[in-house]
Amino acid sequence: MLMNMITRREFQATGASLLALLLTDNAARAAAIGKLEDIAVAGMNCKLARPAGDVHGGIILIHEWWGLNEQMQSVAAALADEGYLTLAVDLFGRVATNVDEAKQNTQSVDAAKAVSQLQAAKDMLAKETGKIATMGFCFGGGWSLDASLAMPVDATIIYYGRCKKSAAELAKLNGPVLGHFGNLDKFINTEMVDGFEKALAEAGKKAEIYRYDADHAFANPTTARYDEGAAKRSYELSLAFLKANLQA
Repeated sequence: MLMNMITRREFQATGASLLALLLTDNAARAAAIGKLEDIAVAGMNCKLARPAGDVHGGIILIHEWWGLNEQMQSVAAALADEGYLTLAVDLFGRVATNVDEAKQNTQSVDAAKAVSQLQAAKDMLAKETGKIATMGFCFGGGWSLDASLAMPVDATIIYYGRCKKSAAELAKLNGPVLGHFGNLDKFINTEMVDGFEKALAEAGKKAEIYRYDADHAFANPTTARYDEGAAKRSYELSLAFLKANLQA
């Protein structure tokens, strides 16, 4: 178990990543998103991002409560640029434009159907690559964990997603977990993350849990809670985690 406390002061910017460029430059984002493939998987209208060169593994990317919007598609494009065949799933079938719509989207999800759809996403990626990870943000962070509990994957990445699980539940995990959480988050709060760490340890699971002096959704530049330092550092850690667990 590894737990780190990261502040903005401790992070020194070392140059913009492709992800940062795609999230801030409209022209670059439009060009990258335009290269994504539309693909139907188990009734979902997904976006598939293919690496230009060798494939180092597959990623099931699960969106926030806003849905599969351009911001999330940009993440898929950036991950593909790192060599990962990335399938950005769509569990809602629509994109929310306000908080009320986002809440309605999350409440409309049928859990059993979602598990079946995510299994189909894994099966699709498995036809083209070897090791597979789940990765999600907010609503998708919780589902990244839930998917990994429902089906064996090689790695799990959670960005400030609901993680209230018992050690008995977490015993089902097949691969290691990487979690990014904000100390200022009132939704996925410190108490929940503390419990998650404790349960992971009791279950004997390999995990890296990072905490930032930031709020919920700190990696999303379209929100007022965006924290550039935490976003960049967490993405770098995610890439290192993917390399260690999908390319090994």
